[in-house]
Amino acid sequence: MTRPFWSGQIQISLVSFSIKMFPAVEAKSEIRFHQLSRKTGERVHHQNVSADDGTGVQVNKDDIVKGYEYRKGEFVTIEPAEIEALRIPSRHTLAVSQFVSLDDLDPGMFEKPYFVLPDGDNQTEAFTVIRKALQSTRKVAIGKIAFGGREHLIAISAPPSAKDDTVASRGMMAYTLRYATELRDPLEYFAQIRKTTVDADQLSLAKELIQRKSARFAPEKFHDDYESALKELVEAKVNHAPLPTEKPAVRSGKVINLMDALRKSVQSDAPASATRLPGKRGAKSTKTSKGLRLVKSTAHSTRSRKSA
Repeated sequence: MTRPFWSGQIQISLVSFSIKMFPAVEAKSEIRFHQLSRKTGERVHHQNVSADDGTGVQVNKDDIVKGYEYRKGEFVTIEPAEIEALRIPSRHTLAVSQFVSLDDLDPGMFEKPYFVLPDGDNQTEAFTVIRKALQSTRKVAIGKIAFGGREHLIAISAPPSAKDDTVASRGMMAYTLRYATELRDPLEYFAQIRKTTVDADQLSLAKELIQRKSARFAPEKFHDDYESALKELVEAKVNHAPLPTEKPAVRSGKVINLMDALRKSVQSDAPASATRLPGKRGAKSTKTSKGLRLVKSTAHSTRSRKSA
């Protein structure tokens, strides 16, 4: 297990207990590139110099400090020890300011996930009580913690109570959130979309298409095809083999309009006993007590290894 990313206290009114946080994600890229000189093939190294034009002397890492430009060309220097001495309570304590419903949080606010564990067996009782309370009320705790040179807004949540008998349900999750000032105003962009009247038949077909392709999300089925393609390219170059090329996409029949596109999409996933499609008269419908079944067409199926 890696070292905790952050450890400290969760404080809810007069209740407090110690926790430790671990990153819930890790980089899995196998292909890493270096910068090389095209002429010599040697690695290119970057140096810190004391002049903007690169003509100054090289500066050691230990001799570099942060500087704030308070006036054009004039700086005030800030030492690392001075930053460490800042009086920020959230450096060691996550004070919960409120509880909110998960649905109230804009998905665009979420940044990185973290695992939250009690810091020691003697903290488990309070930790578990709060976790169960968050489960039953379907709320998340909102607070702030300081790390990485800034104070982060953070949400603490518990797994659904339906999974309470699993090992994974014993912990909690924390998510760093973006501040409202960091989110761009959607109206600035969406105002460009003209208001459009939706055709009832088109909407019915679109809903049918969504229903046919709906399934339980299985993240383990998705992989980074771009990474795989890079690996194939590198292996081909190392072995002096022909370079892989992109295969041309399979072209479907010509689609005249949106209605045709929707109808053809639904028909491509239709079961053997076809049902009546909206907007197409004269077609017979076959009903079953279980409703429509999701049937995959081998001729139109796509690879499951797509980039998430």
